[in-house]
Amino acid sequence: MTQPGTIESGAITTPTGRVLSPRAQRTSIVVAGFGQNIVLTTVTTFILVYLLQYAHISVEGTVVVTAIITVAKLADAISDPVMGSIVDMTRSRWGKMRPYILFSALPVAVLSTLLFAIPDISEGGRLLFFGVCYFLWGFSYTVCDVPFWGLIGSAFPDSRERTGVISHVRSFGAIALGLATLGMPWLALALSFSSETTATGWTLAVAAASVLGMAMFLLAFFNTREKARGDRERLTFRQLFTTLFQNTPLLMVLLGSVLGFGRYIVQAGGAVFVVIAYGNEAYFTLIGAAIIVGMVLSSFLTPVILRVMTGKSLILWSSLAGAVFSVLMYLVGFQSIVLMMVFIFLTGLTLGIFVVVQTTMIADAVDDIEQRTGVRNDGISFSTLTFVSKVMSALAVLVFGVFIVLAGYEAGVVVTPEMQNTVFIAITLVPAVSCVLSAVPFLFYRLGGPVSGRVENRDSGRNSSVGA
Repeated sequence: MTQPGTIESGAITTPTGRVLSPRAQRTSIVVAGFGQNIVLTTVTTFILVYLLQYAHISVEGTVVVTAIITVAKLADAISDPVMGSIVDMTRSRWGKMRPYILFSALPVAVLSTLLFAIPDISEGGRLLFFGVCYFLWGFSYTVCDVPFWGLIGSAFPDSRERTGVISHVRSFGAIALGLATLGMPWLALALSFSSETTATGWTLAVAAASVLGMAMFLLAFFNTREKARGDRERLTFRQLFTTLFQNTPLLMVLLGSVLGFGRYIVQAGGAVFVVIAYGNEAYFTLIGAAIIVGMVLSSFLTPVILRVMTGKSLILWSSLAGAVFSVLMYLVGFQSIVLMMVFIFLTGLTLGIFVVVQTTMIADAVDDIEQRTGVRNDGISFSTLTFVSKVMSALAVLVFGVFIVLAGYEAGVVVTPEMQNTVFIAITLVPAVSCVLSAVPFLFYRLGGPVSGRVENRDSGRNSSVGA
């Protein structure tokens, strides 16, 4: 334990004389990730509900919305490696990642609010407004997210410490997911100042959540520092992309992740499903709580399990378990909300394991390519994490949107058993197949054993004071 008046080992003194201990940096990263996830969860979880229930988008409009979200996410995914390479080529007094964290927070907060402030105009105008805002939001979020994950890899070179930080970021991210999922409908109702939730209530609720979330995110700029790496020459696009495609372990993680897009379908369409299945969006509080508890629990436990089991083995077993739980959920049915919560909790366990192990695998792959080539490309390599997350999310929205269209659902329509079953297949059998497919590429991941606390051999001076 650190005694009062002492400085922790590995502490950094800034040019202004302020001491940043490792504990302060870890805490700030976790809080920043927590705030970021509040904003992300609010947008990804409730945007379809808002558009269908409060912006009154028709079935035909839903087709357009699905296309907009899918194309925007794919465009964002493609831009992630570009953003990562820009980060790697950046040189500033704040480092190469922290400047983007500073200047992206306000645009993300503003655009998140605008997505839930669709004006009361013609449907074509509403769709155009949504499309423009969603594309801009996706770009702004890329600018904040890619450097954030690269900063974790840079600020924490010890593999065991880094795994713990990633675990806590993921765990508290899941808690943020829970708070936003469970709390936003109630906050929107409270800010509607009436007995029923209104579109204005959603606008005010999202504005409040966005300002608070991105204010916390700024702690990643103020209270962390990138480790100095000497006077390295400026990397070129060719060097960055060459080393990226030489990194076979990283490519296997990316392919396995994309094939596992079905894991995100419950998040993308769960709120709509409960309206169709139970006629009450408040039931999503129960479903959301179940998956979040599972994710939080497994996110905290995963670093402990990784001490005795390889990431490869853990992700393979969790993928197969996720497939089994999803199939069983379909066979049991959704009539019992209690049984639904049990199975959603179990799938949440497997999802929590996946997101932690996926991130640690990417970090290990970054270290491996540096050892083999001498090129340290945190930005472009960690951009692949956001790349696959967006591709997975885009595919989840696309597939769920297709099932919504096939079911013929829109606000006010009479819900039939056939409609319910169609949407239920989307959140059960589709994820099951997806989990099985995603396990295949991970069979070819060749790095790593149990996490042992190794410290990578990086440039001398990495514990030097850096940044302002």
